[in-house]
Amino acid sequence: MFFGKKPDPVSWIAVFLGNPGARFAHTRHNAGFITADVIEKKSGIKINRRKFSSLTGTVTLGGVRVFLMKPQTFMNLSGGAVRQAMSYWKVLLSNVIAICDDVSLPTGKLRVRRSGSAGGHNGLKDIIAKCGGDGFPRIKIGVGAPPHENIDMADWVLAIPSGDDRKLITAAAVRAASAIETVITGSVDAAMAEYN
Repeated sequence: MFFGKKPDPVSWIAVFLGNPGARFAHTRHNAGFITADVIEKKSGIKINRRKFSSLTGTVTLGGVRVFLMKPQTFMNLSGGAVRQAMSYWKVLLSNVIAICDDVSLPTGKLRVRRSGSAGGHNGLKDIIAKCGGDGFPRIKIGVGAPPHENIDMADWVLAIPSGDDRKLITAAAVRAASAIETVITGSVDAAMAEYN
């Protein structure tokens, strides 16, 4: 028997962006973590192994092995955890998919993108800075903008949304989980056509 044998390789990494801890569990900024929770329930797997400063798990989607990770570093330091996972699994940046919130989208709307700027999102910004560029697909979940200009953006995204908005975000997370599978087993273009 060989000890320390590396597990079967993965072809993709899905990184769900959010902040750790009960205080942030249902906030707008944790739309990525909410999507991870959907995948746990849907697939029956657990994203609970501590590795690369993250809670992790592995799932097979349409015959493709995918490494799932919820960085526990707080949002604006997510890139270091992703870089460690990419290095370990030898996965290219183009096969990393990020799932996050987006204040520029109406609450509950999805947007799938092949690549692009961080758009002011600190989690995406850190991945771009630490992992070699912006050439990775992402699924953005709309959480809406603050209704008044005197509401601080940080306060807005770190607040728990109201009942209706919370339902819309949860429903979007369910669609985002399906969009991940479409990207991985089909293509980004197919996911854009179906979910945008």
